[in-house]
Amino acid sequence: MSAEKRRRSSTSVPIKNIERELICPICKELFTHPLILPCQHSVCHKCVRELLMLNHEDSFDAGSECSLPGSPRSRVPSPSMERLDRLVRSGGSRGSMSSPGWRRGSVTPRVTAIPCPGCQHDIDLGERGISMLFRNFTLENIVERYRQAARAAVAITCNICKPPQQEATKSCMDCKASFCNECFKLHHPWGTPKAQHEYVGPTTNFRPKVLMCPEHEMEKVNMYCEVCRRPVCHLCKLGGSHANHKVTSMSSAYKILKEKLAKSIHYLISKEDQVRTQITDLEVLINQTEENGQLAERQANEHFEHLFETLQERKSEMLKSIEQSRSRRLDQLKVQVEEYQGMLENSGLVGYAQEVLKETDQSCFVQTAKQLHTRIQKATESLRTFHPASDPCFDEFVLDTSKEETLLKEMCFGGVPDPPLIDLSNSRVYNEASIFWRLSDDHLPTDHHMLEYRRLGGPNKSPSQEDSEDSGGWRTTDKVYGPSTVVSDLDPDSLYSFRVRSCRNSMFSPHSPEVTFHTPPAPAFGFLFSDKCGFSTDRLILNKRRDAVESVASMAFLLAAERVQTGSYIGLDYIIGDTGISQGRHYWAFKVEPYSYMVKVGVASDSKLLEWFHNPRDTSSPRYDHDSGHDSGSEDTCYELSQPFTLLTLGMGKLFIPKTSSSSTLGATSGDPGSRVLPMPQRLGVCLDYDASRVFFYDADTMRCLYERQVDCSGTMYPAFGLMGSAKVQLEDFVTAKRLTF
Repeated sequence: MSAEKRRRSSTSVPIKNIERELICPICKELFTHPLILPCQHSVCHKCVRELLMLNHEDSFDAGSECSLPGSPRSRVPSPSMERLDRLVRSGGSRGSMSSPGWRRGSVTPRVTAIPCPGCQHDIDLGERGISMLFRNFTLENIVERYRQAARAAVAITCNICKPPQQEATKSCMDCKASFCNECFKLHHPWGTPKAQHEYVGPTTNFRPKVLMCPEHEMEKVNMYCEVCRRPVCHLCKLGGSHANHKVTSMSSAYKILKEKLAKSIHYLISKEDQVRTQITDLEVLINQTEENGQLAERQANEHFEHLFETLQERKSEMLKSIEQSRSRRLDQLKVQVEEYQGMLENSGLVGYAQEVLKETDQSCFVQTAKQLHTRIQKATESLRTFHPASDPCFDEFVLDTSKEETLLKEMCFGGVPDPPLIDLSNSRVYNEASIFWRLSDDHLPTDHHMLEYRRLGGPNKSPSQEDSEDSGGWRTTDKVYGPSTVVSDLDPDSLYSFRVRSCRNSMFSPHSPEVTFHTPPAPAFGFLFSDKCGFSTDRLILNKRRDAVESVASMAFLLAAERVQTGSYIGLDYIIGDTGISQGRHYWAFKVEPYSYMVKVGVASDSKLLEWFHNPRDTSSPRYDHDSGHDSGSEDTCYELSQPFTLLTLGMGKLFIPKTSSSSTLGATSGDPGSRVLPMPQRLGVCLDYDASRVFFYDADTMRCLYERQVDCSGTMYPAFGLMGSAKVQLEDFVTAKRLTF
């Protein structure tokens, strides 16, 4: 080898490092019979044919010379690499398509074109097709040398043979070397210790026969750390990183892990049918995914095409309007230019007029000057009142597309969710509103919800004030991620409308049907039932939250049954709120169970409560009145008097309005007993106006006032309840919320 050759070989790049340059850009494999395109990129012969087939053109015969009747190679039935070689070798003598020697056959071939996968330029192969391309023999030779080098790199040669080395047939794990048959027999003779060495097939991976500890290289691993789950040696256990870890013997770990692995493999084998079924299901899902994906793609294309068509229509209409306006204005301005051009052309008019002024004969001057004066006066007037015939500004054609651009940017996939429904049974409205809603039945998750509300009207405001307040329309809460929210700062004694809508993937559902709620006439008064003042533990049961009380017959009542005489009244068991009222207006609501025998609800002062809870009562007297506090006979006879209490009677699913004057009763007449009996509301509300010494009873669902009367508010007033027989009272959540939180 010469010095120049040695120098070139020492600086050359190893052939294994040029694989990237030997890969076809289409099939991503080593080139096979590469062809050079006019753009100097190379492509496999078979890949060019496939490209032509994808373009619905014949791969070889469509544009090749062999398809011509006069071609000497037209007798060959199919294309081959040999014919391609002959074509390449004779390509120079035959010339191009446009050369004089080129003659068309009776059938004109189609012109073919393919995109170059390297530079993306369109390559027109002309009528000759692939036959116009040269084979890249240089690239073929390089690919072949690379293949030989790769095969040599994969083959494992004998480590003992002298060059040329033979291919190895065995590898000794003890000697850590590979041998051909002759060398193996020579170095592992029968009857010697080497004959007992472990040998395997040819390999370059010589693992040690005994696993050594990576931390203590001279120590064999003989234990298994259960904490780290790795093999360790005895030094690791004695004073290394596994000193305090739980370890077990290697044989035990081997047995346990082998059993687990065997069981796992057995389980997988036993579930082979199940796996096949699941594979079948997955294949079905793959097909469905492919079909549904294609369907979604087609639908999306249709939607966008429709948008494009709409935009194109609007674009054409608006551009047409601009063009019409432009043409009209240009015509007007051109007409005006012609008029003024005429004035310039009549510049001789001035000279003519000056000559006319030289006329001394008066009759001749008048005869000529009259018409001349009219023409000059018209030109003068045009100069004095100059104004363009049209405005060159096109401000009225400025197009604002910001809103449309925002809508297009927010456009996304996902169907419009169904509107939710406001749950009237769980929603409550006081000075704050707790609104619940039920989601739609489409079972698709929503991102968030938006609650909207507005005030429809209320007292103590003029119509102009209400109009100005409601001019803003609907008010919207922040995003709500659950099925409920609370709206604060509502006006008392006002009517509010609520609606809600859901959002999924930036797509809002229609609004739910509007529902209206009437706020109470006063802020909610928070209290719980008191078990400290006169509470009867024998006949009343108070729950742990102290927001519900129930009346039951106790053993003490049964033991005293012999003292109960015919016609006597059984005493009411009273219970009050744990918070009193000494000023202002307050409202609370509660529910009386429909099965309740009799319940008295209302307000009472602290002085009256002392009398009820501490003074003895003669329950055997038929004239004893538990409501008025004295033996006065009928309660109806004293309602016009201001009493330190007011209690309304409910029971057996009815509400009983006391007999009183028409000024204190709404919707009931004193002469008609039937009008004093109303169906028991689902929820009853009580409003105490301490400063006005007046108490009101409402249907809490409709906020319709059922009854009102004067009450003596001389002391501290408490919510009061009296129960008899089987009965139960449940306070509203808004009444108990603050106290329970505290």
